[in-house]
Amino acid sequence: MAREGLTAFQAVNRYFEEAARLIGLDDEMHAILTTTYREISVQVPVRLDNGDLLVVQGYRVQHNGARGPYKGGVRYHPTAGLEEVRALASLMTWKTALLDVPFGGAKGGIAVDPTGMSEAELQRMTRRFTNGISHVIGVYRDIPAPDVNTNAQTMAWMMDAYSAMHGWSPAIVTGKPLSLGGQPGREAATGRGVIDVLDAHAQHHGIELRGLRVAIQGFGNVGSWAAVEAARRGCVVVAVSDRFGGIHRETGIPVDEVVRDVRLGGKVPDAEGCETITNEELLTIDCDVLIPAALDEQLHRDNADHVRATTVVEAANYPTTPDADKILHDRGIEVIPDILANAGGVTGSYFEWTRNIQQMPWTEERFNDALRDYLTRAYHATATFADLHHCTMRQAAFAIGIERVAQSSRQRGYI
Repeated sequence: MAREGLTAFQAVNRYFEEAARLIGLDDEMHAILTTTYREISVQVPVRLDNGDLLVVQGYRVQHNGARGPYKGGVRYHPTAGLEEVRALASLMTWKTALLDVPFGGAKGGIAVDPTGMSEAELQRMTRRFTNGISHVIGVYRDIPAPDVNTNAQTMAWMMDAYSAMHGWSPAIVTGKPLSLGGQPGREAATGRGVIDVLDAHAQHHGIELRGLRVAIQGFGNVGSWAAVEAARRGCVVVAVSDRFGGIHRETGIPVDEVVRDVRLGGKVPDAEGCETITNEELLTIDCDVLIPAALDEQLHRDNADHVRATTVVEAANYPTTPDADKILHDRGIEVIPDILANAGGVTGSYFEWTRNIQQMPWTEERFNDALRDYLTRAYHATATFADLHHCTMRQAAFAIGIERVAQSSRQRGYI
């Protein structure tokens, strides 16, 4: 998708430019950090159950590895073209640097609509894709993870396909099933981390988390866990939605019931006792905190003027276009950027990867405590930079990430 005349990568680089000016980034380093190191495009032929052959295109983009192995998810979605994957890979570079985990940034995807595909078809497609990119991934080279329309089972297939060529390699992917070296707490980490960041934000501004009215667009792995955790900490979840539509109830959605029904195959709009709304209406619902946790470019110049939340917490990747970001800022609406708000996933992946290479288990309690510590520290570093430089939280988060990557690039002799 390209709203407002910008591709996704151009929009992300616009955010980069704003932060680069803040820190006085030199031209040579600018040229390195605004381009990608490697881009792989592979043909993925899939034999369908009915005997037909489906040929789709798969991608892996490695943006920057100055601070460690490339890290980033794999998504199965019709829009997962090279331009989108390139943008998401660059966001991962700044995200891992901001959280100070020893990874670089990468992203992968297959341009396909997986809904309606059988498990056997998905497995064949995943294995073929893994074989196609196996020469550029590795335990200390590039470590994939789940993303949109992929999950622990997808990672298990990827791990097995890679291990068949290289020997037992559980650390080649994160977000795996527990029985294959996965980490308790990792599945919930991105959604839980969103609320950890919101909690840090509330404390920083002297706001009581309990009682905050929260609306969440998207009810997949991230949105559903964010809803569960928000409700557990006393927030009032007034609206949620999935790709079929949304629901609203001013006194609060019965989150546990909706999660249970959706995980059993139900749809969010089927929940009883709630007003039915569209995904677009959810974005402008009356609430204190809006959490876009679905796809990119959901907040844009045509709807940003109608947002009624006082805080936007970006649980999705690139949910706000640059024009919308400016509108929200001018209206006094605080935006906690994606590279901070949804960084619980990659931080949890770091813990899982560490567990795998050290072959030492982590308890879920240790995992959750460490996750909160990393995210809280990153929040306060970002807020402190923003206060000191009189800039937005997004500009501060990008600036911190850029400075760290630039320093590592210089020390390694890139220029």
